[in-house]
Amino acid sequence: MPLIKDLSIEMNGVRCENPFFLSSSPVSSNYEMCARAFDAGWAGVVYKTIGFFIANEVSPRFDHVRDGSGWSGFKNMEQISDKPLERNLEMLARLKRDYPEKVVVASIMGSNEQEWQELARLSEEAGVDILECNFSCPQMTSDAMGSDVGQNDDLVARYTAAVKRGSSLPVWAKMTPNIGQMEIPALAAQKAGANGIAAINTVKSLTGIDLNSFTPEPQIRGKSSISGYSGRAIKPIALRFIAQLMQHPEFRLPISGQGGIYTWEDAVHFLLLGSRTLQVTTSVMEHGYRIVEDLKSGLSHYMQDKGFERVEDMVGLSLQNTVAAEELNRDRIIYPHFDHKSCIGCGQCHLSCQDGAHQAIHWDHQSRKPTLDKAKCPGCHLCLNVCPVAGCITPGEVISKQAC
Repeated sequence: MPLIKDLSIEMNGVRCENPFFLSSSPVSSNYEMCARAFDAGWAGVVYKTIGFFIANEVSPRFDHVRDGSGWSGFKNMEQISDKPLERNLEMLARLKRDYPEKVVVASIMGSNEQEWQELARLSEEAGVDILECNFSCPQMTSDAMGSDVGQNDDLVARYTAAVKRGSSLPVWAKMTPNIGQMEIPALAAQKAGANGIAAINTVKSLTGIDLNSFTPEPQIRGKSSISGYSGRAIKPIALRFIAQLMQHPEFRLPISGQGGIYTWEDAVHFLLLGSRTLQVTTSVMEHGYRIVEDLKSGLSHYMQDKGFERVEDMVGLSLQNTVAAEELNRDRIIYPHFDHKSCIGCGQCHLSCQDGAHQAIHWDHQSRKPTLDKAKCPGCHLCLNVCPVAGCITPGEVISKQAC
């Protein structure tokens, strides 16, 4: 019997049976997909963005960057839903009717205040639990919608206020990472009445270029365009923005975190930096809805090992240990320790130290083992990061710089 703890958590007064949601994307495009996700164990669905605008999509529309373990990143050129608004509202109503204990979030996008207000009203009439304002889709064909809006704090405030006029439901503002300071539009949304922030949407990107046709991928009749990048590669960017939002002295909203969640460890990282719910797309596109079983099981075991009774107990615990660069301790050096018994003699540590660091590792060509020159080593740990053998190079002796 797998260990499953009570993973429930509340956000904006809405009870979620666990923190895991599908994000607004191709994985939440219709009733049947969302129903299968609920049956698989997802607590909530942010339905693919609806609006009066009906997308006319390109073909093909996806591309990826692969590493040894699968996709490291994924490019998606889809816009919002390609279905009529009335049909989407019918499916939202049916989802809430058939799955009353699950959380149904309507992601909405208008092109003016009247559209935002009306979409909010219609979505509430359909019975959804929460509204998410999509201020961040990077591939819209109109600059009146999408990430261009999310970079304009005045529009974010006006459209958030319009949504609040149209509905009494909790409202999340979904942020674009294609900006220097996410705090500015997030605080504008907060001031206009938003109840939560969803972060982050995809990062504007080009994934690669065909070396024969000289056209970026994916190619649409010999052309391509910049569009959203997701997956493992953007997780560090998401964590950075979430930490900065949570640490801003004026920011007071709960966060629904997203951006590169593949494993339960990824999920814990987002929770520790302050996210209360977690949204997932790219890993579902690669591995299917059933990954939620691994997410729930891994999170349960972690909570058991660490003695957490509730998911709530771990939210934001890492924020106190995330500080500005000038607050870091700079008084000591931690030398690397080499375990020669597990060393395979590849020489990667020597090579990288010679050409990428401080020339502090000598190489014995007879024994094919490294030795450390402490007089040159600043304890950067590049050697530890490039070593292919787990546990071969570890943090070792700690000294004060004053003793050097």
